[in-house]
Amino acid sequence: MQVLLRQNVRKLGQIGDLVNVKPGYARNYLLPQGIAIAPTKANLKIVEAERQRHLEELAKMREELEAKAAVVKGKEITISARANEEGHLYGSIGPAQIEAALASENIFIDAKYIELDHPIRQLDKYDVQIRFSPDIASTIHVWVLPSHDSDKARAPEPAEYDSGDAGDDQLGEDDLAGDDKDTPDNNQTTEDIE
Repeated sequence: MQVLLRQNVRKLGQIGDLVNVKPGYARNYLLPQGIAIAPTKANLKIVEAERQRHLEELAKMREELEAKAAVVKGKEITISARANEEGHLYGSIGPAQIEAALASENIFIDAKYIELDHPIRQLDKYDVQIRFSPDIASTIHVWVLPSHDSDKARAPEPAEYDSGDAGDDQLGEDDLAGDDKDTPDNNQTTEDIE
């Protein structure tokens, strides 16, 4: 069955293309969703107008993406993360953290454009690709440095404790006495209790 596409459909065609599809796919999905219409002369004119509008929007969007790519190109950002002595991170840094670091510098880019083969798990400098479209891309430099708040969260050294009196740590007789009447006093023997 032939249908006229009103939207771009991945692995099928672009707006305005006349494509052959199985009847069930056309009847159950493409036509009810408004993705395609029957190929009549009137519909061809409608789809051609939609195609022109779409191409204008693409040109405008392309200009915006090229401007964003120019702003981001060569930008250096710093991300602080907790790490051990060897430089391995406790966790990882992904596109969401890079997006947040860029946003803190008033550069707003969606995380879906940030390409990482695998999450960053080591302290170092990384070149990260930002791909806005198949032919528009920029590279940023991401510095991953150890955070300084890990020193504050560290437990104090044993020498830093106040030694004080050794008797302060011991419990007194009043502390040991409970509300239970069944517990024997220190002065009573087990024979007196029975």
